[in-house]
Amino acid sequence: MSEPTGKLNDLLPLSPDHNEERLATLKELFPDLFTNEGRLNMDELKKVVDPALVSETERYDFRWYGKTASKREAFTPSRAALVYDKGRSCEPEKAGGNMIIEGENLEVLKLLSSAYRERVKCIYIDPPYNTGKDFVYSDRFAEGEKPYWAQTGVTEDGVKVDTNTNSDGRFHSNWLSMMHSRLLVARYLLKPNGVIFVSIDDNEVHNLRRVMGDVFGDENFIAEIVWQKMDSPSRNAEERVFSNYHEYILAYARDIEELGVSPENRISILDAYPLTLPDGRKARRRQLRKNGKEARREDRETMWYQLEAPDGTEIWPVAPEGWEGRWVLSNEEWLSRTEQGLTEWIKRDYGWVPYYIEIAPATPTAPWSTLWTDVGQNRQAKAEFTALMGSGVEFQTPKPSALIAKLVKMCTEDGDVVLDFFGGSGTTAHGVMRANSEEQLNREFIVVQLPELVPEGSANYRAGFKRISDITIERAKRVVRNFRTEAEGLLPNDPQREFANSLGFKVFKLAKSNFPRVEFAPDPDKTEGENIELLKQYISDKEATFHIQWERETVLDEVLLKNGFMLDYTLTPRAEFKKNEVFLAKDAHKESLICLDASIEPETVDHFKKHSEHFFICLELALDTTKKWNLKHHLGDKLKAF
Repeated sequence: MSEPTGKLNDLLPLSPDHNEERLATLKELFPDLFTNEGRLNMDELKKVVDPALVSETERYDFRWYGKTASKREAFTPSRAALVYDKGRSCEPEKAGGNMIIEGENLEVLKLLSSAYRERVKCIYIDPPYNTGKDFVYSDRFAEGEKPYWAQTGVTEDGVKVDTNTNSDGRFHSNWLSMMHSRLLVARYLLKPNGVIFVSIDDNEVHNLRRVMGDVFGDENFIAEIVWQKMDSPSRNAEERVFSNYHEYILAYARDIEELGVSPENRISILDAYPLTLPDGRKARRRQLRKNGKEARREDRETMWYQLEAPDGTEIWPVAPEGWEGRWVLSNEEWLSRTEQGLTEWIKRDYGWVPYYIEIAPATPTAPWSTLWTDVGQNRQAKAEFTALMGSGVEFQTPKPSALIAKLVKMCTEDGDVVLDFFGGSGTTAHGVMRANSEEQLNREFIVVQLPELVPEGSANYRAGFKRISDITIERAKRVVRNFRTEAEGLLPNDPQREFANSLGFKVFKLAKSNFPRVEFAPDPDKTEGENIELLKQYISDKEATFHIQWERETVLDEVLLKNGFMLDYTLTPRAEFKKNEVFLAKDAHKESLICLDASIEPETVDHFKKHSEHFFICLELALDTTKKWNLKHHLGDKLKAF
């Protein structure tokens, strides 16, 4: 086995270290801020900031207890892996990029942050609302007496999540920290023209807007949508002065200058165009003179000119009251429209009045309203859920699929990825499939849901669901089944039938890494170099028989995901390699040769001496010192030994 070198984290199968990446970017842009040893010089950084003008105690900032820790947690690499669960998947050969991931969402987001960085067009989440009853996710994946993976894999105890009660002195801080870390990582996943939508109620909308401004920038705020969730008072409304009929959806852009949100198609706009031209176009008659005393001649001299009425009368843009106004169009534009037959003269009591004909837009659009009353309410959402899952399955606060479909259609196109990392009842998967059905497009969904335990004795438990994630997955399966049932009577080449028969998704589970080295704990009393030597020995001892115990598909998913491959990658055997089993791994954005054999043969090494244009991924244990030196010499950074 070769002796790996580098930093400690270089030897561990981790998700990207965003803190390290941020420092590297800062060093590349501003090398003068770093010492000769490569460390950030805080005194030099303060000189750039100018503490005389930007005082820590005076500048506007949004702080809460735990904010620093939540940021640190967000940028700590993940040691976990995603494992494909074929048995719980639905038509996986037709899944494309559709997947439901069962696992703690912060760890899942970290794992996705390499392959799916700037690949997601739309994020929609419906997080816990912090009412004093809802759960707040605990960031305890990799620590504690009962690690997450033991709770979800080895035992049947499930995942413990905390209740954030009003009696907790850090009631708002706990919730903000939970949201802050996840939003920080999620931002990396959004495309430059991407959008994030977050449902929320009155309890935290004010704080959520501030934390989202902190993460995405206040300048990237798009809208605060008000969604009407009910049309009659709640049962305990008499205890209050008002009954809340609404919730909010906060919308932020990754970059407001690149915003990819289409205006609303609004056919009712055509009602304002009562005329029909000979060629069938809708139109309306508009007066040439600008109305209103604020539109005066001195404002636009180019819009002040003489016209000749049908009887030869000279007409100027003078109002009946006698004040001098101006025309709407220039003289050149008026003459051009006249040649096209798009002007008219009408005789009024006070004289001739010129009009021009305005053509209706081919596609009538308008800005979206921030008041949404047309996408269903809580009542319809629960009825929709019950129709799918049966009366024996309950979910307290599902959202209507029409709401998600509307959000998806306004900001995504064919092939775009939609992410939801608070999957809940699975409405987002349903909404994406619904939007695809209505527009005959192929958007993809990634839904993440914590395997939170269902209380024993509850209706859901009696119905056979042990975890919330079981409900998420089952709902998506039933949506697929319903689309296919509805399409059975259609002709074979009917687009709707073809769409229904193309549906599917894969299920992945968050699990412990396949590489035993992730359990290595550095000795705090030793130097970095000493710990690297200890880790080398640990790898040698723990992974010597690694190739005997592994399942290739499982390890492939982990290795390729952490090397930046999306999980819908394809594998093609390469026949030119005779001594090793080598595949070409390829997704929509990158490709690499990969071999997970226990030993890389000399003939394989020789191949890369002549074909140094390829990327190559293999196991660290498969290389001795000589083979690794040769591969590194010819491939350079294109070699990744895992």
